[in-house]
Amino acid sequence: QVQLAESGGGLVQAGGSLRLSCAASGRTDSSYAMGWFRQAPGKEREFVAAINWSGGSTSYGDSVKGRFTISRDNAKNTVYLQMNSLKPEDTAVYYCAAALGYGVYRTMSAYGYWGQGTQVTVSS
Repeated sequence: QVQLAESGGGLVQAGGSLRLSCAASGRTDSSYAMGWFRQAPGKEREFVAAINWSGGSTSYGDSVKGRFTISRDNAKNTVYLQMNSLKPEDTAVYYCAAALGYGVYRTMSAYGYWGQGTQVTVSS
């Protein structure tokens, strides 16, 4: 079992930046791919970014490409999402997820472990 805890959300003005963190605990000795998803009110949860177990391969959703950066520090069992040039449409609850495996996964069904989410609100 892996437990995930997100932090770093908050209120920011449009154009600003935030860095989300996701700390993993429990059975972290296996190789896990990590991902970030988000869900805005009244909308389906959508893919934001993903990274493979080593950090050498990443993937981004079209709406965040060029503005967000995913990274990980395996020594700290933590994955990060650096969010720059934030827009009001980035407002959502952001979820961290972990998937057993060596790939980079863009679909929710690949992930077996989820955090509770952290709220990000971008004001115009």
